[in-house]
Amino acid sequence: MFFSHAPSPPNRSFPALRAIGALILREMSASYGRSPGGYLWALLEPVGGIALLTLFFSLTFHAPPLGASFELFYATGLLPFMLFSEVQSKVANALTYSRALLAYPTVSFLDALIARLILNALTKLIVSYLVLQGCLLIFDSRASPDPLRIFEAASLAVLLSFGIGTLNCFLFLRIPVWQQIWSILMRPMFLISGVFFLTDHLPTWAADVLWFNPLVHVIGYLRHGFFPTYEPDHLSAPWVIGVSLVALAIGLLALGTRYRDLLAR
Repeated sequence: MFFSHAPSPPNRSFPALRAIGALILREMSASYGRSPGGYLWALLEPVGGIALLTLFFSLTFHAPPLGASFELFYATGLLPFMLFSEVQSKVANALTYSRALLAYPTVSFLDALIARLILNALTKLIVSYLVLQGCLLIFDSRASPDPLRIFEAASLAVLLSFGIGTLNCFLFLRIPVWQQIWSILMRPMFLISGVFFLTDHLPTWAADVLWFNPLVHVIGYLRHGFFPTYEPDHLSAPWVIGVSLVALAIGLLALGTRYRDLLAR
């Protein structure tokens, strides 16, 4: 008696890794290949810009709400905000950017999303490390960094960027005007995410409203990682994770069934 075995489904792990790697190299070449210094310029340009912003605001605000260095206080607020803002934007436009390559059966929409996430999140994390390390070396910050808490804050920032970026990727394709609406909504986010202040110093009603902003928690966790004496009782990692995963799930489900039709419009 002969037994026939059904062929096992093809393992997509290695093709997916090759596709993601190729997409990353393609974007690096397209985005940084023609600029002086290549990818190095992608790191130095934001480092210089953030350093100038930090110096400008440090001359305006001499007494930081936390710690002894306004430069470090401002950097711990600005860097996670910029990471979220720029990474989610890159992820949100990933399918439009890679529209031609998605015609190949070996490249999936998820490959395009992950490739953009890896490249841009890694770039912003390196920039953040350089700026924060510079603040610690140059200024008398009296900070005591906790690597574990800093890693927690960075992980939350990347996860939130991926979740919101994936959801926006679907919404930008399905409702094109949403891209303009989102751009308008992001403008006041810089002011209400705790970049310049601590929510602990706000009236209770204002702190309760801002609690629903996940970026407030991300920034709070990063500052807690640099200033151990800062122990806010309003931070909630489960809230950030929940918002991120719900947005990610909705975005992936919607894109998985409709992204080809949406790109063909």
